[in-house]
Amino acid sequence: MTLLDRLHRPLRDLRISVTDRCNFRCGYCMPADLFGPGHVFLPKGELLTFEELHRIAGIAVGAGVTKLRLTGGEPLLRRGIEDLVGLLASIPGGADLALTTNGVLLAHHAEALALAGLKRVTVSLDALDAEIFGRMNGTGADVSRVLAGIEAARVFGLPVKVNAVVKRGANEGQVLPLVRWARDCGVTMRFIEYMDVGETNGWNLREVVSAQEMVEMISREFPFVEIAGRNGGTALRFQHADGAGEIGIIASVTRPFCGDCSRLRLSAEGKLFTCLFSGAGHDLKALVRGGAGNDVIAAMLGGIWQDRSDRYSELRGQGGTIEPKAEMSYLGG
Repeated sequence: MTLLDRLHRPLRDLRISVTDRCNFRCGYCMPADLFGPGHVFLPKGELLTFEELHRIAGIAVGAGVTKLRLTGGEPLLRRGIEDLVGLLASIPGGADLALTTNGVLLAHHAEALALAGLKRVTVSLDALDAEIFGRMNGTGADVSRVLAGIEAARVFGLPVKVNAVVKRGANEGQVLPLVRWARDCGVTMRFIEYMDVGETNGWNLREVVSAQEMVEMISREFPFVEIAGRNGGTALRFQHADGAGEIGIIASVTRPFCGDCSRLRLSAEGKLFTCLFSGAGHDLKALVRGGAGNDVIAAMLGGIWQDRSDRYSELRGQGGTIEPKAEMSYLGG
């Protein structure tokens, strides 16, 4: 079964946010001045239970989803996250099951996640320099804990990709050190153009380090070749000329990939979003908790996707009225 939206894009990916809470306060996602001690997060009872998430994911896989990714907030803050991984790994169809994390708690969870059936992990790491890293995460968290988490994941057989959001004036000087480190460690390094997700990060186009700038920066030290096509993913892909590893650049601002986007997002409180830059979601939890059968939920999910026409990044800056966007910490990136 293949569900197509109005622009003939297939539904292939479901990103599942399990919490809106995070132990970081990165300025591009949850700036500390707006997400301080008094910020009110979703009450526990409003979060979808693991059983509800398992049910929805199973319906989505039946509708053609082949990739499931757990996000947050910080997903490792959700108590018993390994149990959810085990439930999702048991869904017939063998969907690829991944998790995105800031890595601080990963060393503690890596073995249990791998044993539960997680297939791979993506770790956010915006800098290797301790001072820059502490400033960017907004809490002074120690970069060594993230590096230990990455190593633990690899020890327990979890392939690792590392993501860095690059913001001018903040960490563009860390691009080359991260490439060197990733090449030596044997992990795939991906750089993300600073995006205007949500309404709180004070996004300014002048602070975007473009994919082209990053390519030129990296190529001065490391010869590499572009791998043709995004292959259904979001990143422009490059390989070191000597074959020693891969680099990706996610260029949502300067080279949008809306035409290939196959992602549906489920918030922690059960709302479906058809775009990272959406303002409002579709309430799936009301159906799930209201006694609806799987066929009714599947019909709602299919209808939402088939009515989809989002292409925000392609239209960015062209004017018109745009509704306030949901925060990245709520949608899961």
